[in-house]
Amino acid sequence: MKRDQKRNNKRDKRQKDDSGLVDKVVTINRVAKVTKGGRTFSFSAIVVVGDKKGNVGHGLGKAREVVEAITKGKDEATRNLQRIPLHNGTIPHRQNGKFGAGKVLLRPASKGTGVIAGGAMRAVLECAGITDVIAKSLGSSNPHNVIKATMDALSKLRDPFAIAKKRSISLQKLYTGKEE
Repeated sequence: MKRDQKRNNKRDKRQKDDSGLVDKVVTINRVAKVTKGGRTFSFSAIVVVGDKKGNVGHGLGKAREVVEAITKGKDEATRNLQRIPLHNGTIPHRQNGKFGAGKVLLRPASKGTGVIAGGAMRAVLECAGITDVIAKSLGSSNPHNVIKATMDALSKLRDPFAIAKKRSISLQKLYTGKEE
């Protein structure tokens, strides 16, 4: 009885801590270990968490039950949150990302385009708060590698305001090349 109460208290604390965060379960994988007594099943879950304002993270949770695996993945994802620059609901510039055999290409898109991306990339981009982007997975379709390659591309993005300030030009001139 006490053990269940401790679990419930932990869950309550978690819900209070990560308020405002959106989470998406990308994949759940069942793994069987064959032993003398039969098969033992365990589950792994890849979870993406974000606040839709430029913070996004991913995590992998493993447990004997699906719900526990998702909870562990969500906890790891909240610990691994990264800040990414956004510009009018899209990314500031074109960027490639790579992790293992997974390669991705992200391109900014005009307003109203939507998130044109597949599977695991879509979850990361939507949780980050990106509303208009064109993305393509070029390498492996393994969700682990695609998510990590997408996070690599997002972490390489540079903030347009910081670049304009560093060059001592206006944001308008940075994007169009001419001052008006």
